[in-house]
Amino acid sequence: VKSEGPKLVPFFKATCVYFVLWLPTSSPSWFSALIKCLPIFCLWVFLLAHGINFLVSHRSASRILAGLIFSAVGDAFLIWQEQGYFIHGLLMFAITHILYSSAFGMKPLDLKAGLLMGLVSSSCYAFLYSYLSGPFTYLVAVYIALIGFMGWRAVAGMQLCNDLWTWTKLSACIGAMLFMVSDLTIALNKFCFPVPYSRFIIMATYYAAQMLIALSAVESRDEEDFRKRS
Repeated sequence: VKSEGPKLVPFFKATCVYFVLWLPTSSPSWFSALIKCLPIFCLWVFLLAHGINFLVSHRSASRILAGLIFSAVGDAFLIWQEQGYFIHGLLMFAITHILYSSAFGMKPLDLKAGLLMGLVSSSCYAFLYSYLSGPFTYLVAVYIALIGFMGWRAVAGMQLCNDLWTWTKLSACIGAMLFMVSDLTIALNKFCFPVPYSRFIIMATYYAAQMLIALSAVESRDEEDFRKRS
């Protein structure tokens, strides 16, 4: 907390600015896009503050940074989703989930966690299916598969049952789950029925998810520091 907390202060301030201004989604503008993306920009700075050499030498951290970049582009597209840019935003976040999955890695495999996430993802799609039409029928299926895969890799990496978990792995796991809650709320609100306080739920869980996933990138640095002290 002492080492990473101060680097996150700009993120918390930018998030507060977003919720204080609460710009209407009915009148999209570049200013509203900037305010929405500002917390994600601050997470870029958070990772860059650990040094370029750190990002270059640790692929997981650089992939999470790349995921945050695509997330910001996706956020901007979703500002204009009513003007036909929803699919563009969906594509940007699909790439984000691929990058995050790659950052979390494939070890340990943990097939039980994979089966559980597969069941959750399938159940979500089964519920949404009757509300979908046109290209969204398969686009949403692919997207749910990608975010479910990302969730699996985050849960598998935590290794809670083996008592090998660390605070950064736990951070990645909780972040992935919150990301799924945020995206499921978007889907329910857009395709199924109005969700009360949907915008607040979507953005609060989204910003928390991105912060926690960004925090998970410092895992390799913690291991380095531990080895040096040893």
